[in-house]
Amino acid sequence: MENTNVLEEEYGDSLAELEAVGDGPQKTPLIISWFRSNVASVTATSVDFMFTIFFTEIIGLWYVLSNAMGATAGGIVSFTMCRLWVFNRRTARWHHQAFRYVLAICLSLTLNTLGVWFLTETFHISYVISKVLSAGAVGVTVNFMMFRYFVFK
Repeated sequence: MENTNVLEEEYGDSLAELEAVGDGPQKTPLIISWFRSNVASVTATSVDFMFTIFFTEIIGLWYVLSNAMGATAGGIVSFTMCRLWVFNRRTARWHHQAFRYVLAICLSLTLNTLGVWFLTETFHISYVISKVLSAGAVGVTVNFMMFRYFVFK
């Protein structure tokens, strides 16, 4: 009790404001988070593509392995941007978000990698074109909804 009185005397209204905040700031409105998620997605996808192309063309790794490595790097960028900016969920426990994100990104990684493999092998097109098509399809149909309603709920 004594510690509470000291805090109230020292911080006064600031302590009451912190208690009123509860679990942190409100979730970003849908349309704003959708716009921001597209910015984050383009940023993370750029990192993903740079890694994929670098590991395939410069290092000489198999394009499927390079794709998985690129998706992992892009995933780290995406998680950070979504947590801190897109959905403004920085006060939630990050390790819970990270666990749910890993589950969501595993689904995304699987769908993207299968998409790249399927399109490249079936239609004999460049893995880069396959990656663009696959990333677009998965991003529009899966990622935003999983992130907003499961990962950063």
